[in-house]
Amino acid sequence: MSRTDAAFRVIAAPADRLYAALIDPDALVQWLPPEGMSGRIEAFDPRPGGIYRIRLTYDAPGAAEGKTDDDSDVSAGEFVELVQNVRVVQRGTFESEDPSMAGTMTFTWRFDPVDGGTRVTVTAEGVPPGIRRKDHLDGLRSTLANLAAFAE
Repeated sequence: MSRTDAAFRVIAAPADRLYAALIDPDALVQWLPPEGMSGRIEAFDPRPGGIYRIRLTYDAPGAAEGKTDDDSDVSAGEFVELVQNVRVVQRGTFESEDPSMAGTMTFTWRFDPVDGGTRVTVTAEGVPPGIRRKDHLDGLRSTLANLAAFAE
């Protein structure tokens, strides 16, 4: 059965700055990795049908078990939709031999202007059952906090 996880945060920055941070690979690698991880962009073409491949590596060896290998999670996929300053939709999978991590997730990043900034909502649809909900929500919230620190 498919699961959807979502998190949001109001960030004191305009939507255009936040949208740009999501489609610029140099910016993305600075804020996307959750706490305790670092990132590397291996492919990135932000246009409908364009591909991406991102490796997130745990900072401390043995801190957690990676989905792709002992210390990393690799996510690869494509950009489905980009609406400037409004929404980015990506469809991707984790590279993993574990069937509980298999499946395609669709991530939707939405930017809604509100008093004091922009409400950023990230929704993940089709979350594989091997990803614990609490861990995933913690990761989404950490990533939004990183985006806020980067953009504010």
